[in-house]
Amino acid sequence: MPRGRKPASSRGSPFHSLAGTIHATSMSRASGMTRNISSEKVAVLPSGGAPEKRQLEGRLVLLEPLDPDRHSEALYAASHEDEEARRVWTFLPDGPFEDLVSFRQWETRMAKEADRLFFAVRDKHTGRLGGMAMYLDIRPSMGSIEIGYIWFAPFLQRTRQATEALYLMLRYAFDDLNYRRMQWRCNALNEKSRAAALRLGFTFESIFYQHMVVKGHNRDTAWYSILDYEWPRIRNNFEIWLAPSNFDSRGRQISSLRRLNETAR
Repeated sequence: MPRGRKPASSRGSPFHSLAGTIHATSMSRASGMTRNISSEKVAVLPSGGAPEKRQLEGRLVLLEPLDPDRHSEALYAASHEDEEARRVWTFLPDGPFEDLVSFRQWETRMAKEADRLFFAVRDKHTGRLGGMAMYLDIRPSMGSIEIGYIWFAPFLQRTRQATEALYLMLRYAFDDLNYRRMQWRCNALNEKSRAAALRLGFTFESIFYQHMVVKGHNRDTAWYSILDYEWPRIRNNFEIWLAPSNFDSRGRQISSLRRLNETAR
C-alpha cells in the first residue's frame, strides 16, 4: 500500500453493506499490482481543469499542439515514406492515407475536436517531427483522462525521445492538472502497445471483448491505467531512466524502465 494512502474502506458510505460482503481486492496478473475496490470519500476533489493547447518541453523533445498548417507535411512524410513507416497505422482507427491532402483533412478534423488534444512530437536535436500523441476521453470533473492515438516514425521508435514524450504527457496530467486516473487502451492483439503500457508503469485492468469495429474488423480492447497514488513512484522511475547517467557511452541503457517499474511494485 503506498505511503499516506489508507486502506480502502466504505464504512459510512451507502455501499458499506455491499463492501462487507465483497472482498475488496483485485489483482492484475499481468502487472502484479494489487488495488483495492473502494467507495472511500475523495478528500481532494478533481480541479475540473482540462489540458490546455500549450507546448510541453523536455530535454529531448517538444510536444507541440497539433497545427495542420505547420505540421501536416512533415508528419505525413514521417508516417508514409515507406512500408515500414506506414505500419504505424496498423492498429489505429484511421490511416494510412492515400495522399497528403487526405492526411491534412484528417488532421484538421482532429485538431478541432473539443474533447481531444493532439500533439506533434519534435526531436529537439534534429528539429524533425516524428510522431503524434493525444489526450482523449477527457473528463475533468472526474479527474480521468486517457493518452492514446500514439505513433512514432521509425527513427523515433524505441528511443529516449519517445519515452520522454509520453512522460511529459503523464506529468502534465498528474502534476499540473491533478488528475486521478490516466487510461491506456489498445487493440488486444497489439502486443507492442500492451508491452509498452507495462513498461511505462501502467497496470492491466481487463479486456473488453467485441468493444469496437475498426476498419471493418472486430476489435477487442485491452485497458490499462495509472492512478494518482501510483504516479510518484512511476515518475521517479521515469526520471531515473531518462537521466544521462543511465546510458553508457554507446547510448545503451543501464537500467530498463520496465524493470524499474516491476521492482518498485
